[in-house]
Amino acid sequence: MKNLYGKALLVDPVFTKSTAFTREERERYGLRGLLPYDVATMQKQIARVLDNMRCKSSAIEKYIFLNALLERNQRLFYRTMIDHIEEIMPLVYTPTVGEACKEFAHIFRKPQGFYITPEDRGAIADILKNWPEQDIRVIVVTDGERILGLGDLGANGMGIPIGKVALYVACAGIHPAHCMPIMLDVGTNNVSLREDPLYLGYPYPRIDAETYRALVDEFVQAVQLRFPNAVIQFEDFLTPHAFEFLERYGHQVRCFNDDIQGTAAVTLAGIYTSCRITGKKFADLNIMFLGTGSAASGTAELVVEAFCQAGLSKPQAQKRLWFIGRNGLVTTATDNVKARIKPFAQEHAACSFVDAIGAIKPDVLIGATGVAGTFTEAIVRHMAAVNERPVIIALSNPTSHTECTAEQAYQWSDGRVIFASGSPFDPVRYGDTVFKPAQGNNAYIFPGIGLGVFASAARLVTQSMFLAAAEVLASTVTEQEIQTGAVYPALPRVRDVSLAIATAVCQVAMNEGLAEKELPHDLSGYIRSLMYEPDY
Repeated sequence: MKNLYGKALLVDPVFTKSTAFTREERERYGLRGLLPYDVATMQKQIARVLDNMRCKSSAIEKYIFLNALLERNQRLFYRTMIDHIEEIMPLVYTPTVGEACKEFAHIFRKPQGFYITPEDRGAIADILKNWPEQDIRVIVVTDGERILGLGDLGANGMGIPIGKVALYVACAGIHPAHCMPIMLDVGTNNVSLREDPLYLGYPYPRIDAETYRALVDEFVQAVQLRFPNAVIQFEDFLTPHAFEFLERYGHQVRCFNDDIQGTAAVTLAGIYTSCRITGKKFADLNIMFLGTGSAASGTAELVVEAFCQAGLSKPQAQKRLWFIGRNGLVTTATDNVKARIKPFAQEHAACSFVDAIGAIKPDVLIGATGVAGTFTEAIVRHMAAVNERPVIIALSNPTSHTECTAEQAYQWSDGRVIFASGSPFDPVRYGDTVFKPAQGNNAYIFPGIGLGVFASAARLVTQSMFLAAAEVLASTVTEQEIQTGAVYPALPRVRDVSLAIATAVCQVAMNEGLAEKELPHDLSGYIRSLMYEPDY
C-alpha cells in the first residue's frame, strides 16, 4: 500500500477500504480509533452509497455525488458501478454527462485528468512527466469543440474523457492506473463561457488552424515518447478535424475516433441484429441516414465494408446507402455535398425527407443529427407504411437531442418498430406488450477495442477490428432479449461483451501481423486475467 499508514492510508482513494478495514488491518496500519467500530463489508458500503445517491433529487446531483465517491474510494465507486451499471452508467455518462459538461466549471471539486494549452507548446513531452502513473495504455482526448450535441464547451468538455475512462474501467476492466483523460484546451469560441467568471479554461478564442494542428501533432508525438504503449481515443472533435486526425495518425500510431468508428460499429451491430427479427438478409438492405456528420458518414463507410464482406461490390454497396441533408435527399445534383458524402450521392430526383421514404422504401432509418424531434410522426408512420417491422435508430444524445423518443417510435408505428437510441429510455408499454428499447451505446464497443489493443499490443487500430467488434456484439444478443425488442445485449453483460470483442480484436491483430506481443492459445482466458476487479 505504498507504505501508507494511519490517516494517509485512510484518505488515499486508491488504497482505502474505509470502514471495511479489518481489526487486524486497523492494528497493522495505525487505524485504531480513526474508524467507527463496525467492520463493514463492501456490499454494506454499496448499500449505503445507493441509499445516499437515491436521495438526491436530480441527475446532476447524483453525478456530483458519484464523482466525489470516485475521488474518495476508487474501488468502491467501480464496484458499485459494475454491480449496478444500468442505474449508474446514465449518471456517469450519457445523458447526464452533457449537463455535467455545461456546468463543469461550476461543479468543479477536485482536479482530474490532464490539461494541455497553447502555452505548453514545445514542452508537452516534458509536462506529461507530471502525470503520476507511468504505464498508460488508454488515453481519451478531446478539444471540447463538439461535445455531444451541445457544441463548443471548451475546457468544460473534460467531463467527456473523465466519463469515458470510467467506462473503460467498468465495462472492460482496464485498471484505472492505465487510463488517462486529456483535454486539449485550445480556447473556445463560446463567448458566454469566456465571459463566465467561474470558467476554468484557456479564456481566449480558439487558436488558428496552423497553430492548432501543430499542437495536436506535438501532443501525438509526445504520447509516443512518454506513453508508447497507449492507444489514443479521439473524442468529440469537430467533424473535419475528426476525419483529418484519423487519416493523419491512423496509419502511424495506435489511435481511433470513437465518434466515427465506435458509433459505426455499434450501429452496424444493431443492423445485424435487426435482420434476425425482420428475417431480411443484410446484403439486401437499403439504409437511409438523416444527417451528414462524422457519425453518419463513418457508419456508412463501415457498412460499405460490411456489405462488401457480404458479397457486394463497393459501387453496389454505396448504392444501398441514402443520405438526407438539410434540403432533402442528397443526389448527384445536390450542391455543396461534403467530400465523404459524395460517394453516396444517388442518381435520383430531388425530394423531401418524407417523400424519399416513400420512394426509396428504406429498411433501416438512422438519425445522426443532434437535433431533437427530426423523426416526426409523419416520418415514423411512413417507415411503418413501407415496412412490416421498420428499423429506426436514433443515435443523437443527450436525450434532449434525440431524433425521437422510444415511446413516440412505438406509438407512431403501432408497436411494430425495432428501435434503438444513443440515449437510454425506460421500457415502453404498447397495448399488452412491454418493450425494452435498446441503447446503441458506444460503451459496447470502445472498451473492448481498447482492451484488445492492450492485450495484443497491436501497432495500429484497424477497420477490421471494428467490423469484428460489430459482428461479436450482434452475436451476443440472446433470443430472449430479441423478444423484448432489443437489438443489443443487456447492459449488465457488458464486461462479457467487452471480453469477447477484445478476443476478436486480438485475433484480427494476429491475422494482420499487428500484434507486438506473443499471445497464448487461450486468448479469452489470458484477456480475462488482465481485467481489473475492484474488490478489497
